[in-house]
Amino acid sequence: MARHAPLNNVEHKALRVVTQRAAAYGDDQMYALTVPAEFRNVQSCYPIVFQKRADTGQFQPLALFGFEAGENLFLTESGWDAHYIPMSVERLPFLIGGPGAPQDGKPGPPMIHIDLDSPRLSTTEGEALFLEYGGSTPFLERIGSLLGSLHEGIAATPAFIEALQGHELLESFVLDVEHGDGATSRLAGLYTVNEDRARALDGAAVSQLHAQGHLEPMYMVVASTVHFRDLIERRKRRG
Repeated sequence: MARHAPLNNVEHKALRVVTQRAAAYGDDQMYALTVPAEFRNVQSCYPIVFQKRADTGQFQPLALFGFEAGENLFLTESGWDAHYIPMSVERLPFLIGGPGAPQDGKPGPPMIHIDLDSPRLSTTEGEALFLEYGGSTPFLERIGSLLGSLHEGIAATPAFIEALQGHELLESFVLDVEHGDGATSRLAGLYTVNEDRARALDGAAVSQLHAQGHLEPMYMVVASTVHFRDLIERRKRRG
């Protein structure tokens, strides 16, 4: 159970964050949220898919790590076997919280919050958050920058999804996965970009998507599908 609190250099001065990647730290996830701004990096390692949220019916893009709940095929005994980790994973155990104190009659900037129940927190190992006299360490400054990018990316995602839906580019798919022991399982309930429809877009549609900044991330989704083969091979090697 998460226990979020605004981060401060008094109560949390001694906290450190373990950056090692392992199931014990919550990295055994089948997928993670991603945003169009990082699709170029994500598609170099993982398939990018879309899931329709049960609570809102809205689509959200995901970086896929496995084929069933609790399966991350990139986790090994030595850590995370990929050169890029999505921002929504790397930022843990931090998150963007509510605005800080008002400034000049306007809401303050969003504050960094921390999950005090995260297994990544320690007082004896990991990356320090604050300097001896209270300033932020380079690690925490980087986290702040990462959270800002993720926050902006999440805010920009609905427009990207709306553009894909406007051109009827999202379609559901089913993938049968063979295991190393010969058994099979089925991945369903996810969506991808229909490559044929994307290829058939006319000049006006392509120009509009480009002007809105949606063309490149759309093609990044299409390019990422080659990594399904890699995921299947990783699954076979695990039996």
